[in-house]
Order: sequence, then C-alpha cells, then structure tokens
Amino acid sequence: MTKYLISFPSEAMVLTDEEFPIVVAESHAVIEEAKAAGVYVFGGGINEQIAPVLVSGDGSLSSEIYPGSVLKGGFAVLEIPTREEAVEWARKIAAACRCAQELREFMYDPAS
Repeated sequence: MTKYLISFPSEAMVLTDEEFPIVVAESHAVIEEAKAAGVYVFGGGINEQIAPVLVSGDGSLSSEIYPGSVLKGGFAVLEIPTREEAVEWARKIAAACRCAQELREFMYDPAS
C-alpha cells in the first residue's frame, strides 16, 4: 500500500473561538475513524512555538533552514491502497478542519 501525506498550513484554518472546539472534535473523530479502518500511520500539529533548526552531518545547528521548507499547521500520514481512497480521506479531513488539504504521495520504499 502507498503512504499519503494529508496536510494544511496553519494560516488556512480560520476559525472563530466558537468554531474551534467543534473543529477539534470533528477532526479527532476523522482520525479515530482512520485508526479504526487501519489506515492511520501518524499525524499531529507542528509546534510553531519552537523554531526549526538545520542539523549538519557534524552535529552543528543553524537557525537558517532550507529556503521554502517552512512546515507548519497539521498533517496526517495514512497508508491506503488507492489514490482515490486517499482523496476521500483528504476530503473527510478537509470537511472536519474547515479548510482544504494538500495531498502528497510518498515514493515507495521497500525498507519501510
């Protein structure tokens, strides 16, 4: 089966204070559905309070990350048999989160 990344940047989720707990509950319900279906691999939200660092082969750290590599918001990794099913899961997450989701396919890795 193929692994898919379903994600959104934090600025895409524009909610009122009243909507937020509803969206949290609905998005967690979709994740629980994915777990029950056996397709959930991993997911979560990026902690944007902690700045990313670039770690070199010698262990040195830099606050300058790769250009264009800013990752923020939330994501889920699902392992699903078809792209059509991945689109359906992305649709469910988009409906729960009230924002469109980006869908990316991981390349096959026989070691994973």
